[in-house]
This record gives sequence, structure tokens and C-alpha cells, in this order.
Amino acid sequence: MTITKDMMLGEVVEKWPETIPVFQVYGMGCIFCEVAEYETIEEGAVAHGIDVDKLMIGLNDAIAA
Repeated sequence: MTITKDMMLGEVVEKWPETIPVFQVYGMGCIFCEVAEYETIEEGAVAHGIDVDKLMIGLNDAIAA
């Protein structure tokens, strides 16, 4: 399975806890807040000024490992 940028942050962290360090490296500590249930990866990345494509590579590498 592949993580996509339209997936909810909370869903990704719940299904793949190994992605947590990737989010943290990019400064996305919001993965544990209530907004994470309603915000997509892309929305969170844009809000934090993060390159979504680079983040997606990191997340998918983490679940492939």
C-alpha cells in the first residue's frame, strides 16, 4: 500500500506508527492534535510550509522499510 497526500494525518499515524519520526523531522508535531483527524497530509504540509512531495517520499520510504 502507498500513502497518498489526500490521506488524513491521524489515519496514517494510526496505521503506520513508523511514519511518526518522518513527520517529526519535518516539524509536524501536529500529528497528535485533534486537527490531525480532519486534516490531510497535504493540508498539514502546506500549513507548515513543507514540500509535500519530499514528505511523501519520506513517509512511503518509512513504510517500505
